[in-house]
Amino acid sequence: MPKKVDHEARRQEISEALWRIAGTRGLDGTSLRDVAAEAGISLGRLQHYFRTRDEMLLFALQHINRLAGDRIRERIEALSAEPTPREVLRACLSGMLPLDDRSRVGLLVGAAYYARAVHDEPLRAEAKNGIPQLRAFFADQLRRAADRGELPPERATEDEAMLLISVADGLATYVLLDVHGPEAALRLLDLHLEQLFGAEEEVGAGAGRKGEAAARREVKAGSEKPVEAG
Repeated sequence: MPKKVDHEARRQEISEALWRIAGTRGLDGTSLRDVAAEAGISLGRLQHYFRTRDEMLLFALQHINRLAGDRIRERIEALSAEPTPREVLRACLSGMLPLDDRSRVGLLVGAAYYARAVHDEPLRAEAKNGIPQLRAFFADQLRRAADRGELPPERATEDEAMLLISVADGLATYVLLDVHGPEAALRLLDLHLEQLFGAEEEVGAGAGRKGEAAARREVKAGSEKPVEAG
């Protein structure tokens, strides 16, 4: 009886080989033959799953985005039974930062894709695909916060939601460039949330030191997870 092949798993394995290349030297000039060699398979076998380089690139980007979404959902599910909007937003935004090897690899690969997407319409469409939904979700959390009296109503807008996304993207970029480390990125994220929502009730003297200690614990906990793109 012929062995059953999990085609989706094979396509993901090929994508991961492409990610390893993208994470170390980018995507410029990367060929199907390069990826086949990295995956340890023949070019013919690779072309059984992806007929063209563009098809492979698009699938790999879609898979990265799915993994990134899963990582953020895991952070939300780890919160209390009824998290506040601020807690939900912080979980999402911190999930967008490269706080450990796993997320750093995913963001490095994503950066390689985004550089190419500027001049590639299918990749650009996929790269932009999740932003409107994320902006709408953040705006909904901001409106919830305003309804609860935790945020001025005039701050509960889609523009404010887009600013949150932009803050996380900027902090992530600077971590990748070693402008600052993961702990500093979390501290700056918390500072921005404090400017938006105000200081949390339990914050008192020495809060900055406590926040930095919490950031170190969060980064350390993340670094113990297995490395995986996205």
